[in-house]
Amino acid sequence: MSGRQLPVILALGTTQTLAWASSVYLPALVADPIARDLGISANWIFGAYSGALVIAGLLGPRIGRQIDRVGGRPVLSFSNLTLAGGLVLLGFTHSIPMLMAAWLLLGIGMGYGLYDAAFGALGRIYGATARGAITGITLMAGFASTIGWPLTAYGLAYIGWRDTCLAWAAAHIIIGLPLNLLMLPRVPDAKTKADEAEKPHIPIDRTMVLLAVAFALVWIVTGAMAAQFPRILEATGATHLEAVAAGALIGPAQVLARVFEISFLSRYHPIVSARLAFIMHPLGALIVALTGGAAAASVFAIFHGAGNGVITIARGTLPLAIFGPNNYAYRLGLLGAPARMAQAPAPLIFGLLIDRMGSGVLMVSSALSLAALAALFFLNVKQPQS
Repeated sequence: MSGRQLPVILALGTTQTLAWASSVYLPALVADPIARDLGISANWIFGAYSGALVIAGLLGPRIGRQIDRVGGRPVLSFSNLTLAGGLVLLGFTHSIPMLMAAWLLLGIGMGYGLYDAAFGALGRIYGATARGAITGITLMAGFASTIGWPLTAYGLAYIGWRDTCLAWAAAHIIIGLPLNLLMLPRVPDAKTKADEAEKPHIPIDRTMVLLAVAFALVWIVTGAMAAQFPRILEATGATHLEAVAAGALIGPAQVLARVFEISFLSRYHPIVSARLAFIMHPLGALIVALTGGAAAASVFAIFHGAGNGVITIARGTLPLAIFGPNNYAYRLGLLGAPARMAQAPAPLIFGLLIDRMGSGVLMVSSALSLAALAALFFLNVKQPQS
């Protein structure tokens, strides 16, 4: 990470924090009040959120190609407008069709505005040296849940869920859009007009498949935890207040793990960071199973947050280290599509599993994490590909 990269890192770190807090971390707290107002089950909200993840995943490769061609500035700026539009529509929702339409817009905004797009933008700007910048923005955006959940909870308590959604929309227009427009550098068009219609050829080889499987499995867990974390902790015996307090530890744990990654693990191949990260969630779940109680819930939040923090970095740095910067954003889109598709039903499915299994749902999430870890051990990273 260099001094010249710092303004871009600060801008993207801020806009990523805003994007995650107002989309991925929103359903965990607003699902119940929305459901009560509309007279429906909260599973409708989680189902709509799952649909948004599907849309984001389907759009990923196309968005990646666009970033490889014109850079991230127009793409990320468009995400602010789309996320704001979806949040405004959500704030005025009075029916299930309006709810679905709101999450349709939010899904488009998530595809254009979350980490894959930001990582692709950094790869387009900095090429093979983007690892430090990728880690830098995740250091800041690691506080998305720590900032987002308390702010959303405060809004729910004092202005209601509708005005809370409108406030998040205003933040995209007032904060996010100017930062993405003014702080991200323009990049030269990578292709001529004759080349624009041609789709880059990226072979779906063994390495691509293993990476896609590993990220898909672990993204199921991260998606479920982002939406259902407080409910899962309550199922382990924590009170609602203890669950929210423990959840607030995820952000600091993510950031501390990312500091460790950039200060120590960055000297090693990103596969080392990824393997360590994938084991953290199962270790935290084991502690909960062996001890239980509020203290164990907090420890689990720390372990899960630390693992998730480094997993996010590995999502961007591992493909860059293995394949290089050529068509990097498009490759991220291809790798991210299965992950988003697999992640999409996770909040709804885990919600149903919590109803049936209670804290036993952590056995499912741990098994998925360990399967992802196994996929990483089959990777051959000794011969970088171009």
